[in-house]
Formats: sequence, C-alpha cells, structure tokens
Amino acid sequence: MVSLDSPEKNAEFSISLSGNFPVISDPDKSVARAYGVLGVRGLYTRRWTFYIDPDGIIRKIDKDVQPATAGIDIVRNLADLGFPIRERAR
Repeated sequence: MVSLDSPEKNAEFSISLSGNFPVISDPDKSVARAYGVLGVRGLYTRRWTFYIDPDGIIRKIDKDVQPATAGIDIVRNLADLGFPIRERAR
C-alpha cells in the first residue's frame, strides 16, 4: 500500500486497522506520478491495485477497486494470475 501521507500518519493508520502490512509513504508524490495514479490537482491517488511479480513485471492493473470487496478481489486475482499461496502470517 502506498499513501501520500507521512510515515507517522501511515503508521497510525496501519495500527488502527491492526494491519500486518507496510504502508509506504510517498509525500513527494513521485511514486504516484510514476504509476499514473495521481488524482486531480495531486491531492489524492486513484485506488488502483498493481499486481507485480517477483521479477518486477506488472502482471495486472485493477482500476476498478471497490473497498468493500478489495480483500476478496485481491485474493482471487492473485490466484488467477498464478501467484503462489503462502501460509498466513501469525
């Protein structure tokens, strides 16, 4: 996950969700700009999911992310793309 917010704000967000995943900060918007997800006037990013394989190849871009089903959609897309299933983190 990449956010335009500061590392501190992203850490608070992750903790509030009991997240066990990194939230990368992009306050200068360079990553968002490079991936073409910077929104109108650079105030936000589009909710797109990029599926990038271990070789750094973008295998799929989901431009229709629905927050209510995003988790399930990600799992399905990873399986459809043939990404290996890993044991759940504890």
